Amino acid sequence: MIGVFDSGFGGLTVLSSLLERLPQYDYLYLADNARAPYGARSFDVIHQFTKEAVDHLFRQGCQVVILACNTASARALRTLQIQWLPHAWPDRRILGVVRPSVEALAGLPPGSIPGETPASAVSGRLAVVATTGTVASDSFRLELQKFAPGLDLRQQACPLWVPLVENGEIEGTGAEFYVRKYLAPLFDTESPPTRLLLGCTHYPLLLPLIRKFVPPGTEILSQGPLVAERFADWITRHPEFSDRLGTGQMRIWQTTDDSTWFSRQAGALINVPVTATQVRLCQID
Repeated sequence: MIGVFDSGFGGLTVLSSLLERLPQYDYLYLADNARAPYGARSFDVIHQFTKEAVDHLFRQGCQVVILACNTASARALRTLQIQWLPHAWPDRRILGVVRPSVEALAGLPPGSIPGETPASAVSGRLAVVATTGTVASDSFRLELQKFAPGLDLRQQACPLWVPLVENGEIEGTGAEFYVRKYLAPLFDTESPPTRLLLGCTHYPLLLPLIRKFVPPGTEILSQGPLVAERFADWITRHPEFSDRLGTGQMRIWQTTDDSTWFSRQAGALINVPVTATQVRLCQID
């Protein structure tokens, strides 16, 4: 299976795009709702939670796991890939969403090589809205400097957007207030960004409100479609993994919180029937 992990519901936006782009494969979606959100947690806690989730997915038979969580991708992916994966699961892979997002934000093709910025790179001012933890990690800026160091990037933390989505508050005056609050520092200026990346997979669920406060001339990028497109490219370039992936179109849903509640919320968010099971993640060293 292909494992897709997020702290909560946001990764469903990535999974939906994967199902549309690569429907033939088997997928297991795991949400750590019981411990969400991850955005304001410490580096060590995020690393431990992410490792437990990935280990669980590998034990369930996943050959590759996509961290559909920017906080986990920004703060845990690299150390897991380098320090844990080679001895724990050497035949598996963990992929994140930060690098493909930066490639798309900068107008670069999949699999771009650091230091070789092609002519297709965009110009102008770029912006990312993300969780507090992702912004604090500075991962988007550091990654962008590798591929297109001449581009200007502004980052804005939106600490209350994930709780809004997790509680189903994606419309109304309260949600509108906090969407406007965090976008104002970026757009109430003389030089607003020309491209805006929603650097958290929860944020596309607030897209109707976000569009109200973003000028028409600003392009908004959601991670679901761009991650799905770049994962399809990765699969093509790694046939040793595509040959190991099941193609029975199986869909498995798991949560660390109440399964009935998750099934109802998730089904409403992505408009498909969801029947989840509750799982417990074991702490590993």
